[in-house]
Amino acid sequence: MEDEAFTDISGKPISLDCQSHSSFCREFIISSPKVSMGKVMVYTCSVWLLAYAVFFFTQNTAVLSGAILVTLVGMMLHIHFVKVDHESLLVIGSLGIQVSSSYASGREITTFIEMSKIKDIVINEAIYMHQIIYYLCVLLKDPSEPDAVSSVVPLFQVRMSISQEPV
Repeated sequence: MEDEAFTDISGKPISLDCQSHSSFCREFIISSPKVSMGKVMVYTCSVWLLAYAVFFFTQNTAVLSGAILVTLVGMMLHIHFVKVDHESLLVIGSLGIQVSSSYASGREITTFIEMSKIKDIVINEAIYMHQIIYYLCVLLKDPSEPDAVSSVVPLFQVRMSISQEPV
């Protein structure tokens, strides 16, 4: 897959790595580029310059303090809750699937779904803005009624959609 380029729903480049650990165990990893320090600096400088311009006309130091606090807290929240470095899907035949998300702050979320609870794995579609996107989901069995679906678990939630672009 070296000559294929993939993008997420926003058009940002991502990479897909498929690994076969054994005949019944495969792992799919979707990675995004690291946080761009250039973008962080541009956004931070823009907010601080705007705050300084407001301070220059109002002479209110709370504006500068607020701008510094908001940008620092905003960056920390973005890195801890929003910016995903990579997501992985580990499929272990007859045992289940493990879904993991690793955030830029180092936080990781891992979920394991037993094969006995999985009814099916499907490609679902949704309307997003003015386009139709496709995403992978797991249909879970309803414990009280085996033929019914109790819930739908979307996989690769942060990326939600992968489009392939020719290189």
